[in-house]
Amino acid sequence: MTDVDLSIEGMTCSSCAARIERKLNKLPGVVATVNYATEKAHVVLPDDVSIDDAIAVVEATGYHAIAPEPAHSDDAPEEPEAGRNDLRQRLLVSTALTIPVVLMAMVPVLQFTYWQWASLTLAAPVVVWGAWPFHRAAWVNLRHGAATMDTLVSMGVLAAFLWSVYALFIGGAGAPGMTMTFSLLPHGGSGASEIYLEVAAAVTVFILLGRYLEERAKSRSSEALRALASMGAHDAAVLRGGIGGVETRVPISDVVVGDLFVVRPGEKVATDGVVVEGASAIDVSLLTGEPMPVEVGPGSSVVGATVNVGGRLVVQATRVGADTQLARISRLVEQAQAGKAPVQRLADRVSAVFVPIVIVLAIVTLVGWIVITGEVSMALTAAVAVLIIACPCALGLATPTALLVGTGRGAQLGVLIKGPQVLESTRRVDTIVLDKTGTVTTGRMALVDVVSADGTGVERLLGLVASVENASEHPVARAIAAGALERGVTIVQVESFRSHGGRGVEGVVDGVAVVAGRPSWVFTEWSLTEPARLATARTAHEGAGRSVVLVAADGEVIGLVVVADTVKPTSAAAITELRALGLTPVLLTGDHGAAARAVAEEVGIADVIADVLPEEKVAAVARLQGTGAVVAMVGDGVNDAAALAQADLGLAMGTGTDVAIEAADITVVRGDLLAVVDAIRLSRRTLAIIKGNLFWAFAYNVAAIPLAMVGLLNPLVAGAAMAFSSVFVVTNSLRLRRFRGISAPAAA
Repeated sequence: MTDVDLSIEGMTCSSCAARIERKLNKLPGVVATVNYATEKAHVVLPDDVSIDDAIAVVEATGYHAIAPEPAHSDDAPEEPEAGRNDLRQRLLVSTALTIPVVLMAMVPVLQFTYWQWASLTLAAPVVVWGAWPFHRAAWVNLRHGAATMDTLVSMGVLAAFLWSVYALFIGGAGAPGMTMTFSLLPHGGSGASEIYLEVAAAVTVFILLGRYLEERAKSRSSEALRALASMGAHDAAVLRGGIGGVETRVPISDVVVGDLFVVRPGEKVATDGVVVEGASAIDVSLLTGEPMPVEVGPGSSVVGATVNVGGRLVVQATRVGADTQLARISRLVEQAQAGKAPVQRLADRVSAVFVPIVIVLAIVTLVGWIVITGEVSMALTAAVAVLIIACPCALGLATPTALLVGTGRGAQLGVLIKGPQVLESTRRVDTIVLDKTGTVTTGRMALVDVVSADGTGVERLLGLVASVENASEHPVARAIAAGALERGVTIVQVESFRSHGGRGVEGVVDGVAVVAGRPSWVFTEWSLTEPARLATARTAHEGAGRSVVLVAADGEVIGLVVVADTVKPTSAAAITELRALGLTPVLLTGDHGAAARAVAEEVGIADVIADVLPEEKVAAVARLQGTGAVVAMVGDGVNDAAALAQADLGLAMGTGTDVAIEAADITVVRGDLLAVVDAIRLSRRTLAIIKGNLFWAFAYNVAAIPLAMVGLLNPLVAGAAMAFSSVFVVTNSLRLRRFRGISAPAAA
């Protein structure tokens, strides 16, 4: 199977997209989704169907398809300026020609002797050249036996224009001194003496204006994706010959995995890699929305497009081109924008049959008025109004524009929504299951408490234990040493150091023999006892699931230090926000119950499922679903992947493993539970905008078509209303650009 995104040229409305999609899906084994807003077709091809076969189908349907070219991570999607410039030119010229035509039709005092012929001279270029995109699209579709929204526009404009030509040349409207009156409501004329040149010209201008504003708005809705894709560095200072070698500035496309490159203060990190030399702070806000710089040093992973705000770094490239995190984010956003939410399926089905129904209604209106009233001009007015007002452009734009803006804004905030179907899931979810380690907690051991025996100061205790633990590579030892340094304690060189296989360490610090390790090991191996106050503190900490290190100096227990996986600073606030969204949080972990309950109590979670094996996490999620709960799962590790897939909605922390990210529906790039809150809020907000857009589009057509059929809608007003309904839908969607995350910066 091959996934490919084809760029489609020539689409003018959602009916075009629906027809291309229908034709592509007729190919054996092909699954295609065509998005009018992004002007792309996402096509899944079986092995026996080539990209050329798919392109040929699109071409045979009357449109042009372009296969994707190999891209680098720094390639930004191009903005379609040419098409918009053509629309702007047609709009400006047509407007200049139309204004006098409308004024002469509306103001009798301006109707000089041969004003109607002057109107014809001015309106003809508007109808022929200005409306040419609609006529051309209508003709292309007619040749393929189809009708689209352009068919309605073309028919309406040509009907009004050709009737006017007939009236002028044959029906007597061309006589010197002919005058007309104008009304916002349609009115019957005297036989063929009424002309509709102002309708033909003004409707063209209104729809050109609507189409132009629509293109501008669509462009604005894609700005986030273009900005995301253009964030990457364009070149890199590669070290030839290893560290200490010669720096060579090369294009980013020439960087390969394993290359060493230099990142100076103020420069962007060229591509994903690992720091091999230097220490600095990295500004990751452009990629994750996280405002605080991240400290990095040798062994730290860095992501391309982030900014070095501290010292000089030498980084070894680990991912390049399309494999970088930035490229993967861009790809996820594009895939999400190319899809369709379930709520859009109804709109697609309606659009597929809407145009033929409208044409039939227009014919019924025309014939009905002639039969009932005998007024041909009034019949034509009502029929043209039906054709113009019915164009369901707003219906086709309702979902894709909101999806474009919502997923783009999400990318700016570090929230990646895999597909539009995810939006429905966020609305239905009522229970959220949280993995503990790395999700609610930092996933890293940290020094949380120091308890000294009587007669021993805390600083002396910490200095002795940190000095001896500093020589060990064990995670608990590293946490103690790091915690001591953070507290300003001096670490000195240890002598006669020995490590005892995960049980503890010993050494001589400033002439003092120090032993530090598991209490059971200290008691049995060294035959030491602890004071009652230390025993009470140790029991309390062990009961809460924390790791306790007992410390002895010169054969006497002098205190204990406590290490634990600490809760993230924002986790408690995030739990409060999740409850406010109507979600019941559940903590799910493989840790023993005491540790899990301690963390749950700290962040405000009442329901805890502990002591579960990785494979049992799936069963735990399934059991919750079996009780009727709609479950979201948040995790970050390989052991969470199956549970993420089992859940109704899977959310992966972007700081976690690739396996977890692949299994999830939403990825939050920031390792922060508040970003999960942002993801759910943004998804629900996007869905609400989509539903609001669809309601407006349906209600507009349902209300307006009957008005046009009974003769209560002037075609001029119909054209303006139809054009601005599309603009309303797109503008409503653009409100998502102002969505603010709880902990992330606002939109620029």
